[in-house]
Amino acid sequence: MNTKRINSTAYSLKEATRKLEGYCAYQERCHKEVTTKLRDMDMIPIAIDEIIGHLIQENFLNEERFACSFARGKFNIKKWGKNRIVNELKQRDITKYNIKIALKEIDAEIYLETLEQLAEKRVGQLTETNVFKKRKKVADYLLYRGWESPLVYEITKRLIP
Repeated sequence: MNTKRINSTAYSLKEATRKLEGYCAYQERCHKEVTTKLRDMDMIPIAIDEIIGHLIQENFLNEERFACSFARGKFNIKKWGKNRIVNELKQRDITKYNIKIALKEIDAEIYLETLEQLAEKRVGQLTETNVFKKRKKVADYLLYRGWESPLVYEITKRLIP
């Protein structure tokens, strides 16, 4: 039995290009997202390459801009640390060069202030009385969010003596 879905809509090159221009104009996208979208539209590889080339040429698609926007957004809104941001960008096949540029978007002073605020907030939420368990819970919370181990352990020791 054939389980491949049948796409009832066939797109011409022009239609697909217009649809993807809107897709990219709505929010920043990476090449991987656009390629996946085009494959879901059942576009052939030659058409995918042509559309992606057009999107790059017309500046609808820019990996450096995507990486910078992603890093800023995840840090400012979700309070992610650099490790988590780097891992997420790697999953999207962003180059090391673009990742490096994206991390420069995060101000070092604000980065440390945010870590401090997150740690203090988490310490306040915990009712644990055992110092070591409390430190571990705070550390696990911060490490999960992608903060660097040396920073996390330093701040947990300072906040929970």
